[in-house]
Amino acid sequence: MRLPFFYGWVIVAVTFVSMAIGVNARTSFSLFFPPILQEFGWDRGVTAGAFSFGFLISAIMSPLMGRLMDRGGPRVVMELGTVLMAAGLLLAPLTTQPWHLYMTIGVLVGAGSVCLGYSGQSLFLPNWFSRKRGLAVGLAFAGVGIGSVTVLPWVQVMIEQTGWRTACTAVGLVVLVVLVPINLLLRKRPQDMGLLPDGDQAPTSSAKHVSNVVDPVWASIDWTLARAIRTARFWWLALGLFGGLYAWYAVQVHQTKYLLDIGFTPGVAAWALGMVSLFGVPGQIFLGHLSDRIGREWIWTVSGVGFAICFASLIALESVPSLALVYVMVISQGLLGYGVTSIMGAVVSEIFQGEHFGSIFGTLMLAALAGGAAGPLVTGVLHDHFGTYTPAFALGIAVSFLATFAVWMASPGKVRAVAGRLHRAHGAAKPLEQGAST
Repeated sequence: MRLPFFYGWVIVAVTFVSMAIGVNARTSFSLFFPPILQEFGWDRGVTAGAFSFGFLISAIMSPLMGRLMDRGGPRVVMELGTVLMAAGLLLAPLTTQPWHLYMTIGVLVGAGSVCLGYSGQSLFLPNWFSRKRGLAVGLAFAGVGIGSVTVLPWVQVMIEQTGWRTACTAVGLVVLVVLVPINLLLRKRPQDMGLLPDGDQAPTSSAKHVSNVVDPVWASIDWTLARAIRTARFWWLALGLFGGLYAWYAVQVHQTKYLLDIGFTPGVAAWALGMVSLFGVPGQIFLGHLSDRIGREWIWTVSGVGFAICFASLIALESVPSLALVYVMVISQGLLGYGVTSIMGAVVSEIFQGEHFGSIFGTLMLAALAGGAAGPLVTGVLHDHFGTYTPAFALGIAVSFLATFAVWMASPGKVRAVAGRLHRAHGAAKPLEQGAST
């Protein structure tokens, strides 16, 4: 039975809900962080290390997830992630020792989140769109922002009224009850349902097919993981993804506690965390759409600058703890920085598109998740050593710019052009074709 609209938008809707719940369920650790510290009196580095340890588990899981996606498809991967995350959240309230937190929030939630979060969704969602890839991914990932203004405030209220343990249990139940049924709607690619990306019709014999390939030699290669890792582009992508997630999670995990330390109320700190993701909604959608017009590299640059401004604002807040600077931090992080999520999968897909994309992307996520693990851990350790967050936030600025440089070196636009650059790509291709024939 044919739907009156392209099934790809069903995939976008399911991903939207999964991201709203799954990503924010993990983000809620930032809200659990202060009451856990207060209850147990553990060092910040040790406690934040549970979140970082989760990224290491995610990194181990990532290549396996990529292979599982290539073989079993998104339904298998997403249901596995749902069960693992729910189990971790339901068991975390039993914590009495640091290693309990590492096993639940670290191992189980970490393993589940790599499936349900940006990494897992990026393995199949870009398959459904070509011309509108950035817009579709931006819309789907904007679910994180919508979830942040519903899930995170609800979690904060529950923490204040019933304690972090009850709140954690409730989040685990929501993950299980909502995500298990809707994940059954997922499919890996439109061709599995007799469709084409963007809902296009099959071209007739008289219709001219416009290719987005800029480098036909590169694009014609059957990219396996073994071939990909022997290219410089693979390692530039690895560095870019490492830096992007380092900056993201270095600020996300520590910003709530930091705002409390410098005198803001728990309500303002929780509001700031939620508003970052809320501003991420228009940011991800607009920047994703804009990336379809001007190229992925430029949008990664915008995101890198956004994180740099965010870290600079946090440094300034220590001397001038004003609400105006909190707004600058929130807007630059959410509206600009979060734009990186709408192009993360596209950047890799446009370079290493093919049947083995899952394995390649999953392996690249080792570097990305290593960055996500290093960000909170290094930030916490530097704070414990220096007694201030300033050196750690300064390092975040440097890492943001390094990640931007790396993506420009990978140059996805030199392999496949985005829709807004097709005219330039084909204008440049004619001289190459003429040169090849002489």
